[in-house]
Amino acid sequence: MISILKENAEIILPENGLEEKLRQTGIENRKLIIKLGFDPTAPDLHLGHAVVLRKLKQFQDLGHQVVIVVGSFTARIGDPTGKNKARKPLTAAEVQHHGETYISQLSKIIDIEKAEIVSNSDWLEKLPASDIIQLMSHVTVAQLLQRKDFSKRFAEKTPISIHELMYPVLQGFDSVQTGCDIEIGGTDQLFNCTMGRQLQESHGKPPQTVLCMPLLRGIDGKEKMSKSLNNTIGLTDEPHEMFGKIMSVPDTLISEYIDLATDFLPEEKELLKKKMESGENPMLIKKQIAGNVVRQYHSAGSAEKARQFFVRQFQNKNFEEKVFQQVDIRLLPHHQFRMTIADLCHELKKTESKSFIRRLIQNNGVTVDTVRKTDPAEEIELVRGLKITIGKRGFFEICH
Repeated sequence: MISILKENAEIILPENGLEEKLRQTGIENRKLIIKLGFDPTAPDLHLGHAVVLRKLKQFQDLGHQVVIVVGSFTARIGDPTGKNKARKPLTAAEVQHHGETYISQLSKIIDIEKAEIVSNSDWLEKLPASDIIQLMSHVTVAQLLQRKDFSKRFAEKTPISIHELMYPVLQGFDSVQTGCDIEIGGTDQLFNCTMGRQLQESHGKPPQTVLCMPLLRGIDGKEKMSKSLNNTIGLTDEPHEMFGKIMSVPDTLISEYIDLATDFLPEEKELLKKKMESGENPMLIKKQIAGNVVRQYHSAGSAEKARQFFVRQFQNKNFEEKVFQQVDIRLLPHHQFRMTIADLCHELKKTESKSFIRRLIQNNGVTVDTVRKTDPAEEIELVRGLKITIGKRGFFEICH
């Protein structure tokens, strides 16, 4: 059991903390309380979030109690982790909407019915000023400045607001309230999780063990998966979109995706890695990864259809046999006029930023009727039957 729970974990603090918590709860004849906290700052979860959620599921499958803390209060502050400036605070309405969306998506991985879901606004909003001051007295400024993002901004004389310094303390107080034995998060949450450990001790409670999972890199192959970087594979992506995104992941990340994104058995994972080392075509291995991931979040049938779609769309060189999404010209703005390539592409791929679209065009990523277009400002006439490809997975045809 220990080996399963430790699988892929990058940091366990203290090192023997997991064994000790299991031993202690065995003596007390109770299950572990496992906490996962998240701020609903965006409406969609992705495979990066799933790395932590799948670890949470392992604990749940073994009968332990999972507590999901929705950061309905802390999301309105904004977690400064990894940022070189303050996050824009969210409104209560935005937080509520994102939180409801998150919960529905969590059910793709964990059993929501067996999880306890709480909101940290239930206790943080009720704290009087005197209690907040008392809470802050347990933490020193020197401790807070040990955080890399804070120390970097301080050294660069970049402003750090007081509310940002309060964030990890308030999040740590969630652990006091839930009385959790273990808190799970990504490695970028190590400081916040250890703050919970410290505050539990200062409140006379046993300190939680911290278990941090690696950060899955996005389809760009460089940065951690993040909505703001347009490099995510969403848990709610359509099967063919999910399959295609995984196929676009750089070959250098194959082992990482085998370990962190698939639910293959350990021996199956090792076999795939050995095939990579022996020189097997990386595309064949990525197809197995993509099929596994689509099956997890959709179905085996969806995975097979997505594989067939990928072969037809991206390996079949016959342009006319590809499947194009039909776009009614009447739904486009100013449909009776000509549009620039950039404006048209942005209308067709609204999830992408305008700057991303411009770069894509300039880097030969867009064709109109098989002709490469590299000038974002070029105007084209919108006529029936016009076929536009945007990037590797965007196929559109104008109709009316």
